[in-house]
Formats: sequence, structure tokens, C-alpha cells
Amino acid sequence: MTQVAHGQFEVQLAPMSFEAQPEGSALGRMSIDKQITGDLVATTQGQMLSARTDTQGSAGYVALELVTGSLHGRSGSFVLQHSGSMNRGASSLSVTVVPDSGTAELTGLAGEFVIQMVNGQHAYEFSYTLP
Repeated sequence: MTQVAHGQFEVQLAPMSFEAQPEGSALGRMSIDKQITGDLVATTQGQMLSARTDTQGSAGYVALELVTGSLHGRSGSFVLQHSGSMNRGASSLSVTVVPDSGTAELTGLAGEFVIQMVNGQHAYEFSYTLP
């Protein structure tokens, strides 16, 4: 049965070096650290790779982040995988749980983490299943 978790998060992004990139490269790398509240109470640590283009409003990114905390009272960790793009201002984003990445009471976790902006703050809706 699918369950749904809701809440908010704060995110800290910091530039990181991206080895072997020529000067002026359109590729970037950043660290991602989040503090998540609500039905999921957790911290995350991850990294993001991004690409920008010469076309206004077009870019892409991928990221992986380790989430550690409790989901509706069940403790453990899992990994989220991000894939996002903007095509001349039209955005698409997929953030899903990496299969079999759940540990402890979150073993077998599967789901999709939808990021929302609500009144200028980051919010989420996390639809998930557990065995």
C-alpha cells in the first residue's frame, strides 16, 4: 500500500571542484546538504553534477544523496537519485529512491520524492511503499 509523507526542507548547496574540466566548461559540481522536517525527519548529504547551455532556460542536472533519519517513525537510511532538466524554461524533475538502498527499518523502501515550492519555501510530497 502506498503511503504519503509531507513536509519541508532547507537545502545548502556549495560549489566543488570538477577535475579535468577545461576553463570555461559548462559542467559544474556541487555538494547538497538538506535538513528535512515533517513526516520525514532527516539529514542528507549528496553531490550534484550540472550542465548549463548557451540557450537561456536550458540546463540539466543529476544528483545522488544519502538520506538518514526516520520516515513516519521508522528509522534508517536510503539514497535518492535526481534527474532534472530545463528545456527553454520548461522543467522536468524525477527524484526516486535507488532500488534496495534502504537500511534498517527502511529496508525495501521504494518511492518518488516530489519537490515543491510553497510560499517561497521548499516542500516535499514523498509517495512510498515499504514491505
